Amino acid sequence: MCCEINLLASCKNQKTMQESIFRKTAIPIIFSSLILVIIFGVLWIRDRNRITTLTLFTGSESGQYYAFGQALAKVIDKHNSRIKIEVKKSKGSLENVQQLDEKKADLALLQSDTIISSSTKAVSFLFPELFHLIVHKDANINRINDLEGKRIALMPEKSGSYAMFWALQDHYQLDIDQLETTPLSPFEAHKALNNREVDALFQVISLENPAVVQLLKNTQLKLIGIDQGSALQLDVPTLEVMSIPKGAYHGGIPIPPEDLPGIGVRAVLVTRKQINREIIFEITRILYEARNDLVKEFLPAAMIDEANSVDNHRTLGFSFHPGALDYYNKGNPSFIVEYAEPIGLFVSVSMLIISGIWQLRLWLAGKQKNRADLYNLQLLQMIDEIQTIETLEQLAKVKYQLLEMLDKVIIDLDKDLISPQSFQSFTFPWQVALLTLHQRENLLMRL
Repeated sequence: MCCEINLLASCKNQKTMQESIFRKTAIPIIFSSLILVIIFGVLWIRDRNRITTLTLFTGSESGQYYAFGQALAKVIDKHNSRIKIEVKKSKGSLENVQQLDEKKADLALLQSDTIISSSTKAVSFLFPELFHLIVHKDANINRINDLEGKRIALMPEKSGSYAMFWALQDHYQLDIDQLETTPLSPFEAHKALNNREVDALFQVISLENPAVVQLLKNTQLKLIGIDQGSALQLDVPTLEVMSIPKGAYHGGIPIPPEDLPGIGVRAVLVTRKQINREIIFEITRILYEARNDLVKEFLPAAMIDEANSVDNHRTLGFSFHPGALDYYNKGNPSFIVEYAEPIGLFVSVSMLIISGIWQLRLWLAGKQKNRADLYNLQLLQMIDEIQTIETLEQLAKVKYQLLEMLDKVIIDLDKDLISPQSFQSFTFPWQVALLTLHQRENLLMRL
């Protein structure tokens, strides 16, 4: 009798101790978890509604880079109002690189021949730009070498066009002392050529640029072809051999009167490596998937091609931003994306197991004499066993045992051998065991 009393007292003390531990540990954990859920929820909502403003450096206000920047900003705002692009004018590619390196720019437009630092990453290759040498017909300029002794209007000193002219000078071995060059803005350079203040103008620009179309309406001006493109590539590998088609600037006359040999580069949209990966992915996505809207705002955008971006990445050695690569590699999802479902299942089952074991321990402490305890203990053993099973056949046997156990418990419930409360406490670990079995089954099938 004394032994029974001591045993009952021991059980009561154990129960009291378990309840005390529960109050001291479980309640703070639940409260802390609730606070964390609220904090993460607020952060998630704030992140979803946050507006990100990026600064894009382009070129002069009268140039194509600035026009493209304005078009891109408008289209991105239309398709994702959480991303704002602030378009800034500049003197050209070299200044844009400097602004990126100094972290004053988040995005920039460059010529593909521009030297960049390792922190500058490509987003996309854009439209091609050709070398344009426009001269007065009475200036006796019929080829590059005829530029010696002539007045030449160039683009601003920090522009890619300006740098490319001196690459031509070096290749054709023009005497620098015989060249009278004047750096001007595109508008000023076109005006100077029209007014006969210079004999020639050199500019790297896309075909059918409206300003060039207007300039070539002057019948006293003509385009000069630039050959030796393949040879120039030996010195500047980023150059592309192109041509200016007959009638590109006027079909009736036509201008030019025949196909002209040409050389070109490609405009590139770049960013800093530190810019958010998801933001760059979204910009890249809109750039290609909303291209029709972009073409309406900026016609040369029709020449933007995703395949061309990837090919240039391989041949020119540009390093793409991870966000842009996420878009280009959309057919090859990352490990987390590919296995999101099993990972989610594993996390869910793990949480269920942890929560289930915790609740089972508390329940078993107060219901040690209940018949359902035996079933629950068996379930815990089966959960551990499932984690180590290596064959589908063994899993099938365990699954049969689980179903057989459920039948027995239902019969016990019908015979009042266990209470409805005990049956409810049994169903939770039973479901955990079944989920664990399905997870193990999926894993073994993949292996």
